[in-house]
Amino acid sequence: MKRNTYLTLLPPDEARSLWFAKLNAHMHSLAEETVPLTEALRRVLSRPVAALRSSPAFHGAAMDGIAVNAEDTFAASPRNPLRLELGKAAHWINTGHPLPDGCNAVIMVENVNTETAEDAQWAVIEKAAFPWQHVRKMGEDMVATEIILPPGVCIGPYDLGALAAGGVLEVPVFARPRVAIVPSGSEIVPLNQAREEDLRAGRVLPEFNSLIFSAMITEAGGDPVTLPVVPDEPEAIAAAVMAALDGAGAEAGTGTESGAWSGADAGTEAGADLVILNAGSSAGSHDYTAHVLESLGEVLVHGVSVMPGKPTVLAVVRGKPVIGVPGYPVSAGIAMEEFVLPLLALWQKRVATEREKATAIPCNPLPSRPGMEERLRVKLGRVDGTIVAVPLPRGAGTITSLSRADGIIRIPRDSEGCDAGEPVTVDLLRPQAALDNALLAIGSHDNTLDLLDSLLRKTHPRYRLTSAHVGSLGGLMALGRGQCHLAGSHLLDAASGVYNRKAIEENLEEPVVLLRLVDREQGILTAPGNPLGISGIEDLAREGLRFVNRQRGSGTRVLLDYRLACLGIAPTRITGYRDEEYTHMNVAAAVLSGRADAGLAVRSAANALGLPFVPVGVEEYDLVIPRRFYETPAMQALLDVIRSADFKQTVTALGGYGTEKTGQIIWEHPGR
Repeated sequence: MKRNTYLTLLPPDEARSLWFAKLNAHMHSLAEETVPLTEALRRVLSRPVAALRSSPAFHGAAMDGIAVNAEDTFAASPRNPLRLELGKAAHWINTGHPLPDGCNAVIMVENVNTETAEDAQWAVIEKAAFPWQHVRKMGEDMVATEIILPPGVCIGPYDLGALAAGGVLEVPVFARPRVAIVPSGSEIVPLNQAREEDLRAGRVLPEFNSLIFSAMITEAGGDPVTLPVVPDEPEAIAAAVMAALDGAGAEAGTGTESGAWSGADAGTEAGADLVILNAGSSAGSHDYTAHVLESLGEVLVHGVSVMPGKPTVLAVVRGKPVIGVPGYPVSAGIAMEEFVLPLLALWQKRVATEREKATAIPCNPLPSRPGMEERLRVKLGRVDGTIVAVPLPRGAGTITSLSRADGIIRIPRDSEGCDAGEPVTVDLLRPQAALDNALLAIGSHDNTLDLLDSLLRKTHPRYRLTSAHVGSLGGLMALGRGQCHLAGSHLLDAASGVYNRKAIEENLEEPVVLLRLVDREQGILTAPGNPLGISGIEDLAREGLRFVNRQRGSGTRVLLDYRLACLGIAPTRITGYRDEEYTHMNVAAAVLSGRADAGLAVRSAANALGLPFVPVGVEEYDLVIPRRFYETPAMQALLDVIRSADFKQTVTALGGYGTEKTGQIIWEHPGR
């Protein structure tokens, strides 16, 4: 089979319209079923539902008191109290009870006095009632035959109450769209079959995209089933697609609580309404999706002008939709959001959920390639009333760029990106309230920041700490632009040997507090067993040794340059000096994977991945906090956590940290 080539790239909206139009020509529609009210939550109504009875079904008391005929009370006044005989002209009544015959008003118990005279009980009132006072009239909520809910409504808790009040005990709903997920790839194995030694050796990859797809489909009202993994063989892929359309093999898959679907219950064939073929949709030598689907039906789109997500394939086989989504999880997720979720909404006659939008200011430039619409994942924080966006890694395989993201910026296909400080629209992945109560830290990376966020959420659930890693100098510059609440920094002044103070004086004008977070041990991470016998910074200049560095502006990079200068070693002598990573853990991963023989990072990163560690020195890792934020409730909550025994004990257990001065104010910059 020849290598795939893309069709003309289409914008997502245009590609979706083309696919939907072809599907509409085949008139595919979902079956309808009736379910009891107890099972109707989050199901979608297929027809309007009318009340079978009025609610209330009678005139009832809205207050505790006495039921009366309002006309009998018109003579009552403070000067001329009116006596009504209980049991005849007035009747005690409780809230919700039906009015006695001949009554049309309720007088609250607080406005009623009683007396006994002439062998009878009398209610004494000083104010007249008016007709229907404190009465819930029959049909006040709904009248029998009145439409309670229209079609397309996804039934929620309050909807259940309204239906029950109207006497509706079962409702007509769309059968859940049956979605078959077919993972493909000769190197792919199910999660429960992935052995650690095979993963480390790169022999296999764990298949988890189907887990993401199933969750998205279930939330959208669909019924997912994941079929067995299919190898990269055209015949096997074709057979799997046809089996999914026929319903064969569903019992072997997993998905909803039932494990598989059966068309008999809905009165239709048991096959899938939609098939998702995962991976193999690109243009590589083993990417067969487009050609296989072309042989089985019609490929309408192969390639959309969105990044990530470009290799998406949209096809129709036997009149049913089949989509080939890329293997990278971020690309796959975007393809699901652009095409699968809108299709499920269309079938269920409802509008797909749209995310809340907000305006944000990027803290640095966001370049983009013209011709492709880019979906950029960002962290967000509200600083001085402005939402600030910090970009996360752009890789299509970095699923954490979605799990950690607060929002997504859509960069138009005709744009080269946007400048720092240029307002952009963000699709929010979290509610605005979460941004309002988040402290945004930009600056140097340290593993203790994630620990701080965890403990802050545990002890002060209202707040959270969101951090972005751009290096110590980048953090100070972001503070200077008013784009964050605090910055992590460990910038060494080579002349004085003092950390952070000179850099703060040179870069910040407003008053700030320098607070010690931890003392931490920096050193050289080596391959397991330290096979090259690395013992110090001078060994990094050995011929053939591959080094991985931290990014420019990071305190670790400054420390390395300082030590190299002391030893008289030119950076150009180090192979890999320009190979940069943005976190200590990424440096450790590069060394563990064999991409590099050594890297400079903190001891906790070496401990986390079991790497040898050659100490270089102990440095001061501080938090730089503007004085105007220091007394805010959110910052005080963070300081409580930093100074807690729990934080210090947990940090110490990581190894390579000192907490003797943790939480102490080291210095205050008065501003200039």
